[in-house]
Amino acid sequence: MQAYLDIGKKILEEGQWIENKRTGQKTLAIIGATFEHDLSTGTVPVVTTKKLFWKAAIGEMLGYIRGYRSAAQFRALGCNTWNANANENDAWLNNPHRQGEDDMGLCYGVIGRAFPGIEDDEPLDQYKKIVNDLSQGFDDRREILTFNHPNLIHRACLPACMHTHHFNLLGNELYIESYQRSSDYALGQPFNHFQVAFLLMITAQITGNEPKKMRHHLSNIHLYEDQVEIFKNEQLNREPLKLPKLKINPDIKTLEDLETWVTMDDFELVDYEHHPAISYPFTV
Repeated sequence: MQAYLDIGKKILEEGQWIENKRTGQKTLAIIGATFEHDLSTGTVPVVTTKKLFWKAAIGEMLGYIRGYRSAAQFRALGCNTWNANANENDAWLNNPHRQGEDDMGLCYGVIGRAFPGIEDDEPLDQYKKIVNDLSQGFDDRREILTFNHPNLIHRACLPACMHTHHFNLLGNELYIESYQRSSDYALGQPFNHFQVAFLLMITAQITGNEPKKMRHHLSNIHLYEDQVEIFKNEQLNREPLKLPKLKINPDIKTLEDLETWVTMDDFELVDYEHHPAISYPFTV
């Protein structure tokens, strides 16, 4: 993906160094960029200048769809991205709301599938509402899935970075606008824009629609100080390769299918060519 490298160059050329109290590491940051991809071409936006562990990316999004709260549940899907934030984040380890080992708290899918009600109101299953509407060809311009609850971020091991997804239906073509407050550009971003594509494709499939265009809007885009030289000297010097296609098991037809029997074996990234993996430091 040339777009990924272009934004990376902008970080290096125009970024400003920002102190980060939570991590203790500085970041080189810019504000504002958008990824755009037309999925009706048959290809998916996957970084090719390093190896993407794409099954883990799908596993993480599937865990969100299922409303998972435990890092152990994500590990069972082949995704290890929540181990550190659930078990090695000192602030979270000392948080009285943490419910033991592997607990992630009220973040991402927990909010997406059961947004807390007010007073006696029942929690809202945002994604189920969206799926039900889109399955009937209905779009009230409010088909919004948010993983963000500003009043409950103290009860999550990490507030949602990719926090909101807005679906729009034109005829039988489904669009998505996704919003991300914070982008760890070296490690997280390759996961994230592929996940937006996956979320659009799988939602279109279970609602009987066709995936069309995704736009992924980023706000604070940064490289951590221990990632900058690696990105500049390794990844930025590699030529992008052709984009692959994502094959999804056609037997996945309902939200209940996603919640129950679906595994990573139901997905295949076809014709994925990539440069070797790059080991970037991870900051908790």
